[in-house]
Amino acid sequence: MNRVDRLLALILYLQSRRYCTAEMMAEHFGLSVRTIYRDLAALAEAGVPVLAETGLGYRLMKGYMLPPVNFSEQEAMALSTGLMLAQRMTSQSYLQLMQSALDKVKSVLPPDAKQRLEHLARAMATPANTPPMQADLSVLQQAIARQQLVQLSYQKADLTLSKRVAEPAGLLFYLGRWHFIAWCRLRNAYRDFRTDRISQLTLLSDTVTSRGDFDAQNFIRQSIPQAPLRARVRFTAVAADRAKREWWQGISHEVQTAAKVELTLNSSDWSSLASWLLSLGNSAQVIEPAELVSEIRRQSTAILAQYA
Repeated sequence: MNRVDRLLALILYLQSRRYCTAEMMAEHFGLSVRTIYRDLAALAEAGVPVLAETGLGYRLMKGYMLPPVNFSEQEAMALSTGLMLAQRMTSQSYLQLMQSALDKVKSVLPPDAKQRLEHLARAMATPANTPPMQADLSVLQQAIARQQLVQLSYQKADLTLSKRVAEPAGLLFYLGRWHFIAWCRLRNAYRDFRTDRISQLTLLSDTVTSRGDFDAQNFIRQSIPQAPLRARVRFTAVAADRAKREWWQGISHEVQTAAKVELTLNSSDWSSLASWLLSLGNSAQVIEPAELVSEIRRQSTAILAQYA
């Protein structure tokens, strides 16, 4: 990124935040704090009203806005790709919002660029079908951004419904699903609500005070079961590729030979790992430990008993 582009990006960064420190800007752009100070001075010399407030950081003068941004063809292509990938991960209502945004981007492109973008959209695809039924993600996002209470019905594991009033904290995507993290007033604790189990979602007018800083990454690390166990498994090349994509508890080591790939898989328990390995048939062979081999034998015997 040349300096002109960086200065423009710096204005957009300041414009999108109430306050930010030089250290925050340096981390965001991958620059030194000294370089940020020089860029801020250059903006001030160019007449951009950058204000500094002790203890808070930098901000743009209230009311200062850049002229409307023109999207480049490459940026429009990136948004089009994002829309395609979102088919796997969002609700239908959210897809409609993204399509509306993309249409606005396309409306300011030259005709030839618009034609190329439409050709690209036809040439890209994923195997995803219609997104799974789930709560309206845009409503949940509004609740988080505006700190508004939500009322919802939640289907528990036993398929019964439970009415909840919740204080929104976060919206996370992990283990193939969106999860709404909120302080549940019924349980008086933080709860992880799978969005595909939420129904009758209502955004209430009452606002709430934050219960402290919510760190999404820390929550994910604490929510996903720890994986203290290790297993050495020998895979065919095709199966090893699938293992790297599918085994969500992680792979800590890999050794490749002429015909096989040996992976060390992390696991929180032998039962779930054995069940997943059985789906690979004879494309995977456990080397160690003996406990995992015994668990595979036990599950295999139970399966065979069903078809005796």
